[in-house]
Amino acid sequence: MDNEQRLKDLERRRRRGARLLAAGHAQAEVARRLGVSRQSVSRWEQAREQGGAEALRRSKRFGRPRRLSDAHCTQLVRELKAGALAAGFPTELWTLPRIGALIERRFAIRLAPSSVWRLLRELGWSVQRPTGQARERNEPAIATWKARRWPILKKSRRGKAE
Repeated sequence: MDNEQRLKDLERRRRRGARLLAAGHAQAEVARRLGVSRQSVSRWEQAREQGGAEALRRSKRFGRPRRLSDAHCTQLVRELKAGALAAGFPTELWTLPRIGALIERRFAIRLAPSSVWRLLRELGWSVQRPTGQARERNEPAIATWKARRWPILKKSRRGKAE
């Protein structure tokens, strides 16, 4: 379910709760019927008494407002499409810390990697990982490494309580 539909469903539920309250049902009964807390129903009733049905309308968005403007987001998408090399990074790989550094450099706004990830999802970007393996892959060298080097590097169970 997308966010827009979720907001509409929440508004519909608030309006239904207001109708039940107007019909004389107790807050606890309305909360039970709609599967919400009694505190939510109390807030709805207060909002309805103070602002009428208009007060029960859905809010435009949840949470803290985005720190980047729409113009910044447009410019960021343009720079992401141009590539990491064009942005001054040594390889073409975009990572969350690199994108965060780009945002800080261009817009003087520091974002945590989780906020960068949320912003990218909001802009319609997704994780892209290479499919398949490198053409230069050397199977005999890999088998030799696994047989000889890996057992040396692998931790042993010696000394551990069993």
